[in-house]
Parts: sequence; structure tokens; C-alpha cells
Amino acid sequence: MTYIAGFVAAVEDARKDEYLEIARRSWALFRDHGAVEFRECWGDAVPDGELTSFPMAVKAREGETVVFSWIGFADKAAHDACMASMQTDPRWKEFSDPDKMPFDMKRMIYGGFEVAYEGD
Repeated sequence: MTYIAGFVAAVEDARKDEYLEIARRSWALFRDHGAVEFRECWGDAVPDGELTSFPMAVKAREGETVVFSWIGFADKAAHDACMASMQTDPRWKEFSDPDKMPFDMKRMIYGGFEVAYEGD
């Protein structure tokens, strides 16, 4: 069954183009290591909450937009192999330096999800 890696982060509005360029470049690596789909979503209607919300989860600041991203894999084994490649494929190094990222990687949240239902 399909497996999804999901990410939420806060990106400075002024760095949107830089963020999307990194996404485009990273997609090639994810695809090389088994990903079958990749989505980068720029927040459009992401309200603040009273108890919880996407902005609160990533501690979004003034001038930042919440992004929601997901990467699809055929199954968990493909996902795990892709994640393991981050330790062995030197091309990933470009995406691991927090000083070169257009967002604060410490405020990013992520996780792996087994798809429980897909609509027709």
C-alpha cells in the first residue's frame, strides 16, 4: 500500500522562489531513490488556531507562510530505503545544511504515514 512522508514548515515569503527551487532539485533525488509523487503546497488558507494549528505547530512568524509537502512511495520499504540513502548518497548533502535552507529546519515537523484509505 502507498506510503507518504509528510512535512510542514514555515518559509519566509521573500524566499518562496528559493524554497521552490530547492524542492525542484530535491525531487530528482527523491525520484532516484524510489519516490513516485511529490507535492509542495504553499499555504493559502491556513488560519491561526486557539489550541493548535499549522502556524502554531511550526511557530510561524510574521512574514512567513506555512508550507505542506508530501512525498509518495509505493510502500514503506521504498520510503525507508530512500531515507537510508540520505546517509550514503552524497548528493543529499546539499539539502542538509541548515544555513543554506530558506526555512528554519528546527521548526519543521515531519512523519511517515501509511495510507489507510484512498477515495475513488
